[in-house]
Amino acid sequence: RMAYKGLSLAEASEEVVNQVLVEAGGAGGLIALDRYGNIAMPFNTEGMYRGYAKPGERMVAIYKE
Repeated sequence: RMAYKGLSLAEASEEVVNQVLVEAGGAGGLIALDRYGNIAMPFNTEGMYRGYAKPGERMVAIYKE
């Protein structure tokens, strides 16, 4: 999706989780990273355990904020 549609990491991840997965009758999420260090963690459930650490930055979450 990023290469063929020119989407950003966040856009491609959101499309897969909130369109493709839902259309297939699924629920869930994913953690995606690109070569530039961008992080996307979309999910279509009530919550998803997720987190990351970068120099000087840490994030941990379960529910949407």
